[in-house]
Amino acid sequence: METLVGTELCFPQLINTSCRKQTRPHLEAMLIYMLLSSISLLTVALNLLVIISISHFKQLQTPTNLLLLSLAVSDLFVGLFIIFQIIIDGCWLLSDLMCSLWLILSSSIFLSSVGTMVLISVDRYVAICYPLHYFTKVKPKRVQVCVCLCWMFAVLFNGLLLKDTLQHTGRYNSCIGECVIEMNYIANLFDLIVTFIFPITVIVILYIRIFGVAVYQARAMRSHVAVVTTNVNAKMSEMKAARNLGVVVVVFLTCICPFYCFILTSQNNSYTASSVTIFIWLAQFNSCLNPLIYAILYPWFRKSIKVIFTLQILKPGSYRTNLL
Repeated sequence: METLVGTELCFPQLINTSCRKQTRPHLEAMLIYMLLSSISLLTVALNLLVIISISHFKQLQTPTNLLLLSLAVSDLFVGLFIIFQIIIDGCWLLSDLMCSLWLILSSSIFLSSVGTMVLISVDRYVAICYPLHYFTKVKPKRVQVCVCLCWMFAVLFNGLLLKDTLQHTGRYNSCIGECVIEMNYIANLFDLIVTFIFPITVIVILYIRIFGVAVYQARAMRSHVAVVTTNVNAKMSEMKAARNLGVVVVVFLTCICPFYCFILTSQNNSYTASSVTIFIWLAQFNSCLNPLIYAILYPWFRKSIKVIFTLQILKPGSYRTNLL
């Protein structure tokens, strides 16, 4: 049997009860550390730029961009979580209570991201399929209420789902320095339905409908382009927005689906960070991709970054800057 070395333990003074650290060759460990550090810092910086841009510039505070603001907030938290994971280096050094709160918070952040994606799909569905009712039905105040309800539901749902973990902290830890979540089959199935199957089904159905209507409208507009130029430009703008947000949704699905495929095929209901590391990192990497997509597809984001970095944002009345 391999002898435990002090440097390989989370708590060297607790030889018999401490968890072991995951050891890697020095070069591999250094490369992984540099990669994850770069991704986490980039995630935090880019999402901060999105948050500052939409929060500061009045012109950008549209219903759709408020949803992107909610997504950026959750992505910012994910970036901070990655930094925390790098710091703890596979060993949970805080209390069991903090472990339970960490699990609830991280699960809530993820569910709020999924909920925001559903709201984005609904927003585009109304804009494309019911354009005459969009500006009367979808208003910033209503979007803010929907976003708040989404976050409240995420916290409440995960608090109830992980109530046993909160009441019996550290119950499922096999050693000191471990932070483990365990759910029975029913709870696991319920979580899978609420956080994956139902929202993904809604998103896919809505976007199939959106692009079906978009194709129909594109054909209709070609035959009336000389008569209703203004109307055509408005519809083209909405369809372009639907396409751009469709890219965000597709990338999101691509990043989270492998994680849930692993959960579906796993025979064990107990998960640790190390058992699903690659799938967790892929899901978290999506938080870095979102603002990169904005930078590529949205001119207003590139313009706002220029205003921020040139410090023009500090000038009086800069919130009225024209970015569109």
